[in-house]
Amino acid sequence: MSRTMLDKLWSAHEVRRGADGASLLWVDRHLVHEGSHHAFAALDGRGAEVAEPGLTFGVVDHYAPTRGRDTVADPAIRDMIARLEGNAARHGITLFGLRDPRQGIVHVLGPEQGLTLPGLLVTCGDSHTSTHGALGALAFGIGATQVAHVLATQTIWQAKPRAMRIRIDGRLGPAVTAKDVALHWIAKLGTGGAAGHAVEYAGTAVRALSMEGRMTLCNLSIEGGARFGMVTPDQVTFDYVKGRPFAPGVAAFDAAQADWAALASDAGAVFDRDVQIDAADIAPTVTWGTSPDQAAPITATVPSATDPGVRDALDYMGLQPGVPLDGIPVDQVFLGSCTNARIEDLRAAATLLRGRRAKVPGIVSPGSMPVRAQAEAEGLDRVFTEAGLEWVGSGCSMCVGMNGDIVAPGKRCASSTNRNFRGRQGRGARTHLMSPVMVAAAAVTGTLTDARPLLEGRE
Repeated sequence: MSRTMLDKLWSAHEVRRGADGASLLWVDRHLVHEGSHHAFAALDGRGAEVAEPGLTFGVVDHYAPTRGRDTVADPAIRDMIARLEGNAARHGITLFGLRDPRQGIVHVLGPEQGLTLPGLLVTCGDSHTSTHGALGALAFGIGATQVAHVLATQTIWQAKPRAMRIRIDGRLGPAVTAKDVALHWIAKLGTGGAAGHAVEYAGTAVRALSMEGRMTLCNLSIEGGARFGMVTPDQVTFDYVKGRPFAPGVAAFDAAQADWAALASDAGAVFDRDVQIDAADIAPTVTWGTSPDQAAPITATVPSATDPGVRDALDYMGLQPGVPLDGIPVDQVFLGSCTNARIEDLRAAATLLRGRRAKVPGIVSPGSMPVRAQAEAEGLDRVFTEAGLEWVGSGCSMCVGMNGDIVAPGKRCASSTNRNFRGRQGRGARTHLMSPVMVAAAAVTGTLTDARPLLEGRE
């Protein structure tokens, strides 16, 4: 029988199946962060130990200060970080702490360090764990109770989702990125368009994406309702993984690569849902509302407010129907997050910013300290600072506003993050999601702007 990649990954990790049809799955990598302290407390309350400390990795990211890291000013954040450090030390868990040169956002750090590999099952108490599926891994976010269960047993109960394939064929146009692809399909299908499904991304446009682009695409899968997203491992994957600190060594790599290649869905495998998208139909895209599916090409106008949900979103965003998206003023920009803060993202933004000045303030927070070091070696930091933007350390930063980096009430932010929910970047904040190059365009014009004219002669 022909099998999908989901079928292969699921059966490889299924320990047993319950009477209700749910599967007990073995977890290969469990990633924890500052917010996981409730799960450790539950473990301590039962007098239990971490079942597989060698497969558990701690990361400081959500509350990580992007400035003043040597002396964390906020006592609550200082205590949160100290708690993770204590739990890691007590249970023998590898920790990528605040002062570790490898520190970064968990969904950037995992692939970067080679912790995430094709064929593995990766869990984390964070919804955007789906990012790791870009490498051909089974990866999904879990709740606090489930985090405790994984810590204690290295397993998790899950109901198998249905299989969905989204094929994007053709060639993406100028300044059209993986972020635009994701926002396009979410706007097309809605935030529940992939509900109950695991999405496998396929097609020539997906194959042409770098690993960074594939991670962006998988990162946003849950914004369309999917349980997680995946891309079949190929030569792009193998080249990315090879030589990373936790990846298989030279002697074992060829055998591993052969196993990874076999994960591809079989010819003739049947998906519960198949969606076809023409890459030529995708334009640089921005959100106008308070949900990722409330998005449109930058050349469009704010939609009419006939639907109550649209009307409420426009009221919150302070927008009027019929106004062109291109030209809407912004107060600030943010370039960062697990969605778009890898070296490729920073390079793209710097290409547009080089030699130009920003009209609005903004923060650039690289996805990890290794990304920050690489960007500085390439001189990208100087491009950002000379443009008038602030170059800071790695962390979730203004994506979720847990570390003090927030958007003020009523202010409008052009952001490379993954969610534009009300209050996501701060109480009353108005967030427009877009790609890094579109964030750069907004910085130099002070408005939502089509990046394509600004990139002419620069790419």
